[in-house]
Amino acid sequence: MDATYVIKRPMVTEKSTWETDSRNRYSFVVHMKATKPQIRKAIEELYGVRVDSVATQIRKGEATRTRFGVSKKSDFKKATVQLHQDDKIELF
Repeated sequence: MDATYVIKRPMVTEKSTWETDSRNRYSFVVHMKATKPQIRKAIEELYGVRVDSVATQIRKGEATRTRFGVSKKSDFKKATVQLHQDDKIELF
């Protein structure tokens, strides 16, 4: 898979911002079929950093209420990437 196809977008939340500042971990929304080696390669290629570890989670989409009834948001895969202690991504 192409690196831009694997990484969809960075995930910026209060918890991920805290992890970025204190533990040098970054969170991304990735393609559902992306594997850990593909995610590692894509991050190293796109941002030019060294990746120590990758952890993934599949998050279930929330149920939302509309005037037409109940609908469901899409499921997504979240990847938390631990960078080498000397590296940093300037995007965040």
